[in-house]
Amino acid sequence: MLVSHEQKERAEQFRRWHVEPPLLVLPNAWDVASARLFEQKGFRAVATTSSGVAAAYGYADGEHIPRELLCETVERITRVLSCPLTVDIEAGYGDSLDEILQTVQAIVQAGAVGINFEDSSKRLAVGLVDPQVQQERIRAIRELGRSLGLHLVINARVDTYVSGTMTGEERFEETVRRARLYYEAGADSVYPILMRDPGEIAHIVKDCPFPVNILASPGMPSLSALEAMGVARVSFGGELMKVALGSLARVSEELIQQGTYEQMSLHMLPNEQFKKLPYPKDV
Repeated sequence: MLVSHEQKERAEQFRRWHVEPPLLVLPNAWDVASARLFEQKGFRAVATTSSGVAAAYGYADGEHIPRELLCETVERITRVLSCPLTVDIEAGYGDSLDEILQTVQAIVQAGAVGINFEDSSKRLAVGLVDPQVQQERIRAIRELGRSLGLHLVINARVDTYVSGTMTGEERFEETVRRARLYYEAGADSVYPILMRDPGEIAHIVKDCPFPVNILASPGMPSLSALEAMGVARVSFGGELMKVALGSLARVSEELIQQGTYEQMSLHMLPNEQFKKLPYPKDV
């Protein structure tokens, strides 16, 4: 498998943005058009949302979408982007390390330069993967990237706030413990998803002197406030797709109930911008 010089450069650029100011703000795309729009609006890099990509094809989140279809989506997105793309591979689409590495290799082959890799699995009754097992998986992924001549950016998601098995101080301490283990194993950033309390966010940044990714949503501290806390990277999961669908829902309700177009006129993308969404060579 050959990795292009351009892909290697994008990976290195993406890695640097995790450790250099300003705050890395990553919108989560669910298809080619949304990814292209985010890039055109000025975001330096784009991420995918697992729930959004799955929903776009009629699947539930949680690795229900076929891996081949996910990789095809990634390949279609990277074809039109000039910026780095990082992909949510959930728990890796496999029970064994070999299967997870096959997923990572396929995602890299599709043009991605980063992955979001979580430490819970719907295949496990207990939910959370043993942290030592996850460490070995991250080490193996890092080694795979090296073998391809690529610094694949690994965002290690910590699912202690998702599992519901812990609360309070115990949950926070386990989050920090796992974050440190994953960073030692080769992760570039750690992602305590669903951590929302400003005090806890400031605390984990202090306790983990390496890049921390926070999931942002309404009610959270602003981007500037998160940056001031020391957060290195912010992403949005499926929230931006929900915004788009919420807008479409309001338009649809008005059309059905009133037969008017006010919401359509408020939320419609100008035709000039819509025409620029395809890759220039395709226009």
